[in-house]
Amino acid sequence: MAQFHLLQQVREATLGGEKATVSLRSVISESWRRSLAAHVDPEDYQPPVVYGSDEVADVRSAHPLRAVVPLLRDLLVGIADESRHVMIVTDAEGTILWREGPSDICLRADPVGLCEGARWTEDVIGTNAMGTALAIDAPVQIYSAEHLVRTYHTWTCAAAPIHDPDTGDLLGAVDVSGLLQALHPAVVCLVNATAQLAESHLRGQMQLRDERLRVRNMPHLAGLRGEAGALLTPTGRVLAAEPLGRWPERVRIRSGADRVLLDDGREALVEPLAEGYLLRVPRSARAVPRRPKLSLSFLGDRPVAVLDGRELPLTLRWAELLALLALHPAGLTAEQLALQLYGDDGNPATVRAEIHRLRTQLGDAGMQAKPYRLRADVEADFLAARAALSSGDVRAAVAACHASLLAGSEAPAIRAERYHLVAALRSAVLDHHDLDALWTFAQSEPGNDDLEVFERLAGELPAHDPRRPVVVARLAWLIAEDE
Repeated sequence: MAQFHLLQQVREATLGGEKATVSLRSVISESWRRSLAAHVDPEDYQPPVVYGSDEVADVRSAHPLRAVVPLLRDLLVGIADESRHVMIVTDAEGTILWREGPSDICLRADPVGLCEGARWTEDVIGTNAMGTALAIDAPVQIYSAEHLVRTYHTWTCAAAPIHDPDTGDLLGAVDVSGLLQALHPAVVCLVNATAQLAESHLRGQMQLRDERLRVRNMPHLAGLRGEAGALLTPTGRVLAAEPLGRWPERVRIRSGADRVLLDDGREALVEPLAEGYLLRVPRSARAVPRRPKLSLSFLGDRPVAVLDGRELPLTLRWAELLALLALHPAGLTAEQLALQLYGDDGNPATVRAEIHRLRTQLGDAGMQAKPYRLRADVEADFLAARAALSSGDVRAAVAACHASLLAGSEAPAIRAERYHLVAALRSAVLDHHDLDALWTFAQSEPGNDDLEVFERLAGELPAHDPRRPVVVARLAWLIAEDE
């Protein structure tokens, strides 16, 4: 009970905008931020029922997780009487499709919406194991007052996501929920292991379907008589191909398309089969070099660069170089980079050495010299924020720019870009009169200590808005700190 009372105190302090004696887990604080941004009331909320009792059975019969419910039941419901919990299985939208457990716990669960047909995503019911596991795509346990909504402080729950072994898409989540003292802290490990066994079971079923499809359709591939081709599953996975070694793991086929462009630039003809597709590459098709794809996530605690699906090892200096080259697609010389990285004391020789090491990771296809320029197709969160601001889409800009650009960088050009991006974003949200965008900015690292932003929110949020007490408390704290 000591932990229960401590969490209650932390919750009241946090929602009141005061400094708590201990910090919430980051997974909880981030979930609360998302939930409050969706206008979830911490004091009074019920999950919506999206399927009536007469609809749930039909939805379950068509859902891919129905194949693993017996396995989940054997592993989790079997111990329910001893641990006093219910097992819950949701779809990818967080709607409860199955709930099983002791009748007395089910009776306690019904009034608070832990029932079949109710939706439990964070945006409709706040922080909870099912919704948060789906939101972060990872196992999570939520204890008592870590639930945003007070109604669920007498409950503890643990959940883990389950993925489609074919596409990797979320299928739903498996959850165990019990009253406050009923669940052991290690139950999240059990739930995660159960989810992994469910995925393994689904993978085995997929492999059986693959083999049947391959055997039935190999004559189509053999009928190409030496012409390049491949057999695909209905989701585009390559099951067999000739010649081997020149095909990706998956080819995305648009509905109704009669041809598709492969990664190496060749055009393939698409022939639908009873199950899946046959791709045929005419002998005259020529490969066209494909530009690599570089994704940069530099607004946050840790800069991340991903080249064609592979995360690159990244130092802060390399992140600075990539950011500057992304901001200058026409390219920069070593002298220009030295000035932007170090100021007037910059040494081009130092830059050339760093660039040389970075190019070993990107390859010649990813970067060229004279001038230094990125050859890859670049997607970057800071560029997306810039583009959204330029187009007047303030909400998209705020959603993209949740933290400062390379916060640890002291490079003059990066500091200038960091300042200009935040200043432009701040000006846009203050001028746009969009309270949702202003609230999102206030919850971000750049806006969390902005007195004018919180004054504007306090003055314009309606009295009944659940975010207003949080704003008023935070404003009082900021004013006190400023005195």
